[in-house]
Amino acid sequence: MAIEAEHSESIVAVSTGSMRAALAIVRLSGPRVPAIGRALLHPFPVQPRRATLTTARDPDSGIALDQLIAVRYDAPHSYTGEAMLELSCHGGQATSAALLAACLALGARTAQPGEFTRRALLNGKLDLAQAEAVADLVDATSEPMRRVALGAVGGGLSNHVAELRSAILQLEAVMAYSVDFPEEDEAEVSREQVGVMATEVRDRITHLLETAARGSVIRDGALVVFAGPPNAGKSSLFNALLGQERAIVTDIPGTTRDAIEHPCMVGNWPVRLVDTAGLRASSDVVERLGIEVSERYVKDAELCIVCSDGNGMSLRDSEVAVKNLGAVSTIAVQTKSDARNHGTDTDGLWVSATTGAGLPQLRTAIMRALEARYGAIDYESPIITRARHAAMLSQAAEELTFFSDAMRAGTTPTIAAVHLRAAVSALEEIIGAVSVDDLLDEVFSRFCIGK
Repeated sequence: MAIEAEHSESIVAVSTGSMRAALAIVRLSGPRVPAIGRALLHPFPVQPRRATLTTARDPDSGIALDQLIAVRYDAPHSYTGEAMLELSCHGGQATSAALLAACLALGARTAQPGEFTRRALLNGKLDLAQAEAVADLVDATSEPMRRVALGAVGGGLSNHVAELRSAILQLEAVMAYSVDFPEEDEAEVSREQVGVMATEVRDRITHLLETAARGSVIRDGALVVFAGPPNAGKSSLFNALLGQERAIVTDIPGTTRDAIEHPCMVGNWPVRLVDTAGLRASSDVVERLGIEVSERYVKDAELCIVCSDGNGMSLRDSEVAVKNLGAVSTIAVQTKSDARNHGTDTDGLWVSATTGAGLPQLRTAIMRALEARYGAIDYESPIITRARHAAMLSQAAEELTFFSDAMRAGTTPTIAAVHLRAAVSALEEIIGAVSVDDLLDEVFSRFCIGK
């Protein structure tokens, strides 16, 4: 790590938020933590990394603040790499606030958002990609995002990026050796060989970059929009897939006048289901506004479920209308199948929100459509979920392309190698191997306090 940590201050925070709960955790980190702990806790834990039942007392009055469990961590064997204390106290704002006030009185200061993890980064316990993954793990709202973030916390992405960086450094070394020792028999490496080596690394970077679209869906959920004419059963189907009455359902056309969005899981895919206003020409100002919102959702959707109940606009015409609005991918659905005669109409999936018939097939169709577009979710390989990582990988791949082009054009190797150095720098920015204070400020400002 090029970053050096210099922390003379000790920090404290309530890491479990302010909601009513059975337990709360107060964390301290920094050089004064042992002294603060001895003044606050009676008894102070004798052994590090072992839970100790103790009593916290007000440092001035000696009044008991709480009976709690304390765990002591000695530097550098802690999350931050500094001396730490983690106090598991009784839940409730009053108890944790009293402990926090006592720690502040003893010389600690309130931690900034993400400051514990930032210190872990600066002390070499984590790299920047791992630190960002900690925030992703805290924010994860789906099982796929939890698993992807946990893999990154464990170093999956960082190790992969480090391997790519090492491959480019090896290419730099080959170039430097060829330039510095041209008289050696084995020194000369043809431009074609160098180009092949650069292309292989670029292809590996591109392969990782291709996971970014899938990672975005894992992070935010795929936008799956119900679209079609009014009263086509969209809201009922939306509720049926959610398993709850989220949208209002009536027989009156135009009941839904705004988009209603709700997250859920469809198989192993996190999705954001959206019920929209029926698509039709309308002179009603409010309904027209709702239709315009629907049209924007259709255009932005990863997948549109086009609905028809056999009345009014046909399913085929509905699907054409939705695709004309910019829908990239669609699933055609015949709704209200329990109240209709199938006859010879084989268009689309036949589904009943009332009986549940066809719902498993619809879920399967959604999963297959998302997998066809983004590929299967592979938890054994790193997945790019952050735009910053994607931008740096794109830059590295672009610099390798510039390098290969320069070599083919006969550019002097020392000049062409500038692109190799730029590619290395881009990869180093992902894992924080360079000191960029503005970047760190931006990353950690998004963390919660106490982490």
